[in-house]
Amino acid sequence: MDLTVLAVPDYPNVVLLEERLAQVLEGRRDVTVSRQVIADQDEAARRGMHGSPTILVDGIDPFAEPGQPASVSCRLCRDGGGQVDGAPSASQLRQAIGGAAATAADAGSPSWLDALGRGGRGRIAPAERGLRAVHQAVLRSFAATGRAPEPGLLDEAARPFDARQVLAELADGDFLCLDQAGRISAAYPFSATATPHTIQITGGASAYAMCAINALGIAEMLHTSVLIRSADPSNGEPVTVTLDGSSAVWNPVTTVVFAGRTADQCAGPSAAICCDHVNFFTTHSTAEARASAHPEITGGILSQARAAEVAEQIFGQLLRLSGSGLAGAKGQGALASRSGFPEDKISQLRNCALFTHIGPSRLSGGWHDGPR
Repeated sequence: MDLTVLAVPDYPNVVLLEERLAQVLEGRRDVTVSRQVIADQDEAARRGMHGSPTILVDGIDPFAEPGQPASVSCRLCRDGGGQVDGAPSASQLRQAIGGAAATAADAGSPSWLDALGRGGRGRIAPAERGLRAVHQAVLRSFAATGRAPEPGLLDEAARPFDARQVLAELADGDFLCLDQAGRISAAYPFSATATPHTIQITGGASAYAMCAINALGIAEMLHTSVLIRSADPSNGEPVTVTLDGSSAVWNPVTTVVFAGRTADQCAGPSAAICCDHVNFFTTHSTAEARASAHPEITGGILSQARAAEVAEQIFGQLLRLSGSGLAGAKGQGALASRSGFPEDKISQLRNCALFTHIGPSRLSGGWHDGPR
């Protein structure tokens, strides 16, 4: 668990907060504490400070009221007896830290995340009957061109099976979605139609993701740098996430992900029951407010690290396990050529996981969280 103390320069109540933290954390080796001096209002907004001092537990202010604005002003608290104090009491700190640890344990694989990964069955298609080869060919087409291949272009990957039958079976298993004409409308994490989540793949195409977790999963699946552009659905404020190897830059830095699903549906395609309800939010407060306004959606709020971890677990292995047909570079090149993707881009993409198998994937670790 990570704790961050935010305060304006030389603020006296920081000492009081530090003393109480030391008391609460005595003997705890699973918690790290960092300090950040906040110089102005803009930085307070970026860092999520709601008055000086503020303590963040895994990036979340547990003492902030819903909708409370960022501030560099003096922050006062009330203890259990209603007395005003310059910092949360030891009891309040212990409760906030303990509550975060408990919800982190509960959020290991909650039911509202299951829909993203086919009810816990994962998104790696079976190797038999041409399923994995065709699935991987579809994913590579999205990554290289931003669109799905036409069914006829998948014949080589499907051989000796019929490509249309393979696609139908993949759709039945919720590995991808087909429209009424049999065309591919989605192949998680990609969408063939516009969504709020636009992805620019380094050395590749611009594409749409089905949801926020799917957007993060594209970087994990391809093991290459991506730029995600999205927006908070509650207020339209822009959100960007830049993923580059082991580093991630989220803007605003207070961004979280709400992962939800329709409460009245326990089974069905992810596109129908959860993808519209998995979004980026600029703050924990806006995510909470959105969830409160939509009781028909069940879910939870994920920190940045936890969202990246979920994305890696779901999508990180999709192109690393070999299938058949297009598993070789020759087949991959044939698909790319027939899709009309420029050869100079193909040569760039062969250096990443679109076309090759590489070493262990990165996994954001150290943070855990769940709904408060």
